[in-house]
Amino acid sequence: MPKLNWFNPIHWLSLGFGTGLAPKAPGTFGTLVGIPFVYLTTQLTWQWQIGVLLMATIIGVFLCQYTAKAMGEHDHPSIVWDEIVGYGFAMFALPFEAVWLIAAFILFRLFDIWKPGPIGWSDKKLTGGTGIMMDDVIAGILTTAILHVAAYLF
Repeated sequence: MPKLNWFNPIHWLSLGFGTGLAPKAPGTFGTLVGIPFVYLTTQLTWQWQIGVLLMATIIGVFLCQYTAKAMGEHDHPSIVWDEIVGYGFAMFALPFEAVWLIAAFILFRLFDIWKPGPIGWSDKKLTGGTGIMMDDVIAGILTTAILHVAAYLF
């Protein structure tokens, strides 16, 4: 991995405050960093949650593109801002409770790893910061949809 400027806040955010540098499962560690982000967003109304998630996505497109360019590699595994935001989508309008946090975490990570359907399509077809962000955003949206249906049925 090329040397990054650790004093550059863009790299620091893109790498999930350093968690993306975990030698194994950096995406999982990056998702764990999403828990405080989720806590903050679950304190908001659903309308504000959408606004924050959309803003974090737009900012993420630029953060991830900038860091990927500096690293010379599209979607390097250490770039985990997309996992943080994707997990935020996964927990959209759900209570900040252990059962939801764990269910969303597991389902989101499975979708992000396996990349079924539209997740895989976006991962293969979209480029730049948009490509880095969108597979995780879609994984988060599918996760939250499934969890909201489960909450309704049970």
